[in-house]
Amino acid sequence: MPHLGKLFIIFGASLILIGILFQFVGKLPGIGRLPGDIYIRKGPVTFYFPIVTSLAMSLILSLLVSFFWRK
Repeated sequence: MPHLGKLFIIFGASLILIGILFQFVGKLPGIGRLPGDIYIRKGPVTFYFPIVTSLAMSLILSLLVSFFWRK
């Protein structure tokens, strides 16, 4: 059971760091508005799907994880 407690602490700390990161990502120029992101505005309804931003973030995170967890 002690391992479960450590897992929850790591998970919680990770969520806090991700939350802090999201506070600053919106202020960086170009993040979230890459060419290829879908943005549709029709009257009072706005639809935004950041597909290219999601792919770019996935690629960067995959490279970081593979770099740090390499044996």
